[in-house]
Amino acid sequence: MANPILNDKFVDQERVLQGEPMTVNGTIQITAFLGIILIAAAAFVWSRFTLGYTDIAMMLTSVGGIAAFIIGLIVAFTRIKYLIPIYAAAEGLLLGGVSSMFEASYPGIVAQAVAGTFAALFSMLILYRTNVIRCTDKFRSVIFISTASIAVIYLVDFIGSFFHFAVPLINTSSVIGIGFSVLVIVIAALNLIIDFDFIERGAQNYLPKDMEWYGAFGLMVTLVWLYLEILRLLAKLQDRR
Repeated sequence: MANPILNDKFVDQERVLQGEPMTVNGTIQITAFLGIILIAAAAFVWSRFTLGYTDIAMMLTSVGGIAAFIIGLIVAFTRIKYLIPIYAAAEGLLLGGVSSMFEASYPGIVAQAVAGTFAALFSMLILYRTNVIRCTDKFRSVIFISTASIAVIYLVDFIGSFFHFAVPLINTSSVIGIGFSVLVIVIAALNLIIDFDFIERGAQNYLPKDMEWYGAFGLMVTLVWLYLEILRLLAKLQDRR
């Protein structure tokens, strides 16, 4: 596995014994439902910024970020499906605030980032369906190690910010900073292959119906990460102009 949200052992061990099995279409429908919740929450925070309620908008953004992180960890380890819509709403609050701030500094950047995210999603889906990229055990291992390494770098950078320290160059618009963002986007996009494979094999192995929520959750986590990284890259590119 690569996406730590989706554990590959579920596909091998949790075969459904009774009731309806997990399906690809069911997972897609749940993903769309979660997307609607996320967009609605994001639009609300965006509107607060637009109307000048900056303090309220910043508070909602912070609350959303903290809640999304905590709920995300709980869902990842417990698979409580009822928390997943709440996670989507929390992510929406965070993305609405972050997006509005980027848009204020770089007009038009949000539309570009959204377009880039969907382009990456459909590109990876085509590459996966045509077997251009095969989700082998080696592929999962490489992407998992790469994703974990990026997470460690960001964690060090975040903790360092409290001590006036930052990982050199990764947040700048230098060639190295842009190269790092491109690398992270590639890794994030390749995580989509892992998500697709989990969903497809889960359906083939007749996992319980509730696993559709877990598959949709993992896919949303990857898409949110990808969107934020594309935002960062576009901002860096505009800073170089």
